[in-house]
This record gives sequence, C-alpha cells and structure tokens, in this order.
Amino acid sequence: MTSDPISRDAAWALLTEWTQSQSLRKHALAVEAAVRGYARTFGEDEEGWAVVALLHDFDYERYPSLADHPFRGCEELQRRGYPEWVTRAILSHADYSGVSRDSLLEKTLFACDEMAGFVTAAALVRPSKSILDLEASVIRRMKDKAFARTVSRDDLRNGAAGLGLSLETHAANVIAFMREQADPLDLRGSL
Repeated sequence: MTSDPISRDAAWALLTEWTQSQSLRKHALAVEAAVRGYARTFGEDEEGWAVVALLHDFDYERYPSLADHPFRGCEELQRRGYPEWVTRAILSHADYSGVSRDSLLEKTLFACDEMAGFVTAAALVRPSKSILDLEASVIRRMKDKAFARTVSRDDLRNGAAGLGLSLETHAANVIAFMREQADPLDLRGSL
C-alpha cells in the first residue's frame, strides 16, 4: 500500500488483488467513470470519489453473501488505513447494511452502481456493441423484465431521485461519463 490509501493506484492494486473476474473489474471501472464524472460535475474530489467507486465491490468475489459483502471489505479497508468516509460510502451502497445514504458521494455511488451495469448491458446488446452510439432512451428497456434482470429497476429510479434527477437525465449522464472510458471498459465496439 502507498502512504496515501486514497490514491487510484492503491485502490486499483487492492481491487486487482481481491478480484480476478474481468467482468467485476469492468463493473468497478464503469462505476468509477460514472462517479468520477459526477464528482467533476459537482465540483467534488474526483480522486477520492473514484477510489470509493473502484472499491465498492472489491470484496464481492471473496465474500458474495449478504452477511459478508461489503462488511468484510470495509474491515480490510479500515485495517489498511482508509478513512471512515470511504467505508461509510461503501457500506451505504448496500440497502441491507443499515447505513443510510446521507452525503452526496453516498447518493452518487448508489445511483451509479446499478445504472452503470444497466448501461453496460444495453451497450453490449447493440449491433455495434458500443456505448458510443447508445442513447438515453435505453431506459425504455427497463420495461423488459428479462433484460438485465439482475438490475433492480427500483434502484435505478431511486438512485436518480436521490440525486434530484430524472431517470432520463441520470442515464444520459452515466452514458456520457462512461463514453469517456469506452476503451478501458471494452465498450467501443465496432465504432
């Protein structure tokens, strides 16, 4: 670990140490892109918010049960010297943790977690397999219960509402933020 755990390099090293699944790593990168974009929009600390986004599910592969995730990961973060605002934000993204979402970071992480997954799924079913030609109208797919069925539609709606945004605006923002990272997310497709 570096002397400052609130660095993207330290967070990425921890994520890749604990998470071997490429799809989970890409999910972390997608949430990072979205949360970082909102941090920039809100005039907040991009690096700090990016670290939280990268690490929000870093323990999931080792501890996938509701009894363990994200609790075991937050214990590891505390052991490594991460501050309370980081672990609190990570705990708050899980409804069952008992930690409310009070700060703008906490609300943003929750809003971006499911939306990043939904946007990724929507991009990958396009003929181009690209986020570059994906439109915010993707939220019409929410009505198709079979599409991205593990993504909670209530979480999508509640996440946007928690940021004071319409679902359409939130989806458009997340798409735009993720487009900035199309190559690392493998979402450039054939475009």
